[in-house]
Amino acid sequence: MAETVAPPCPVLALEGVRKTYRSDAGIETEVLHGIDLRLARGEFAALIGPSGSGKSTLLNLIGLLDRPRAGSLSLDGQATAGLDDDALARLRGQRIGFVFQFHHLIPAFSALENVMMPMLIERGRPDAAMRERAAGLLEQVGLSAQCDSRPGQLSGGQQQRVAIARALAMRPALVLADEPTGNLDTRTADGIFALLREVNLAFATSFLIVTHDPRLAARCDRIVELVDGSIVADGPPA
Repeated sequence: MAETVAPPCPVLALEGVRKTYRSDAGIETEVLHGIDLRLARGEFAALIGPSGSGKSTLLNLIGLLDRPRAGSLSLDGQATAGLDDDALARLRGQRIGFVFQFHHLIPAFSALENVMMPMLIERGRPDAAMRERAAGLLEQVGLSAQCDSRPGQLSGGQQQRVAIARALAMRPALVLADEPTGNLDTRTADGIFALLREVNLAFATSFLIVTHDPRLAARCDRIVELVDGSIVADGPPA
């Protein structure tokens, strides 16, 4: 008899996730309405939707920066419902990388030191292995010659490449990219998007990319569309 092989664990699994906000007047408003979403290892997906659709709220929940009111969320096989804030922070630091529209690099630190930052937070003090890994990541994003440069000495595209290297410092299972090309010209945006795709293919890192650019969304494997707090479409680009 053939042995039954269990399906691979998804990198991200949301089931029936709801989020409610309470106003100063005590009025509760539900902004996410029973979200079901799974992301497999190595998937490269876009999250789209109009302003106010709940994308930022959903990204905050997936990034373990906030908690849902109802439903379940698992990251790389780890259920998050019973975790305290410290455990959530550890899981977030180890398994999720973040890339934002504005790179949020530390101006006083070199490119190498910025890439080392997630490892420093995890381990407490720098060592040769951290420097070697950070230098290797900068080489992968084409910035070997800029290791000692500070953010103010780099172009916008170069700063975003440093931010991508930083997001990969802990070898995350999932990278959340919130408008990663929104502050760049078209040519530079295309280069950054291509770099994200290269990382995805080389390391089977899962990506969820929030974008308002339909041209970039169409280059993803999958598009998840959120409208008024509900997923209204989920599938490959047309």
